[in-house]
Amino acid sequence: MPLPQEFHDIANRVNNWGRWGADDETGTLNLITPDVVRAAAATVRSGLRIPLALPLRHDGVQTGAIPGRTNPLHTMVAVNEEIFGPGTVATSDDTVTMGLQAATHWDGLGHVSHSGRLYNNRPAGSVTAHRGATALGIEKAAPIVSRGVLLDVARAHGRDRLTGGHAVTPEDLEAAEELAGTAVRSGDIALIRTGQLRRYLAGDREAYAFPSPGLSLRTPEWFHARDVAAVANDTLTFEIFPPEIANLWMPVHALHLVEMGMLQGQNWNLEELSAACAAEGRYAFLLSAMAEPFVGGCGAPVAPVAVL
Repeated sequence: MPLPQEFHDIANRVNNWGRWGADDETGTLNLITPDVVRAAAATVRSGLRIPLALPLRHDGVQTGAIPGRTNPLHTMVAVNEEIFGPGTVATSDDTVTMGLQAATHWDGLGHVSHSGRLYNNRPAGSVTAHRGATALGIEKAAPIVSRGVLLDVARAHGRDRLTGGHAVTPEDLEAAEELAGTAVRSGDIALIRTGQLRRYLAGDREAYAFPSPGLSLRTPEWFHARDVAAVANDTLTFEIFPPEIANLWMPVHALHLVEMGMLQGQNWNLEELSAACAAEGRYAFLLSAMAEPFVGGCGAPVAPVAVL
């Protein structure tokens, strides 16, 4: 089904092509300025460090529904080998095979195209079978350190977890912003908690994947109006799944990555952070979330840390 006019109208309103120059491959990460980083560092009070990544494991979040997006397969290639001879120092080494977007990750700007184009009007054909993303590779992502703001939509609704059919709206984001007691501002990284990851943490991988709450088609304009640098959440699909408009698959991906040039993250564990923010009564913090710089990657694993 062709993309509907509603999608194209929103795309025109949030489009950032050319905003940072015709050659830009960084997108909204340009909004993380030195002033933004200094302000982010000033949010640190208790020094509490909270990891937001899922462990990389063979029985991870992937169900096999997305071909090739395999959970990590860890293999030992050396175990206590005395490679310099008997009685010398011994070493152990290992290797891993996995989908770059298998666990906690950022989607890169080369991950999605529509109408034959990628972010900043680059041709979709610049992603090739042999070299991956020849432009907009995840290695082009600027260092991702900024102020993070937890928009705890589930807690704002007084719930541990949103239902599978809940499409997160701008009104939901504003309710979570009110709970947070701080306005999302330019250069921030917004972390959207739905509570859906609780299903995976409880051992139900299939229920975690489907059906899933997620961001609605109305939210990209909210992030664009606030000049948000990046967005991540605690679901497998990021946007509501199944989609809110029949047969319109991944429209939020396309609006964020293609039109806005904004990275989005999935499978972030926001449960400990939710409890800590509620306990401290504040929802803004220093966030370090650098993508692994795989050259030509359409996404990358990330091990984010929130520092309160």
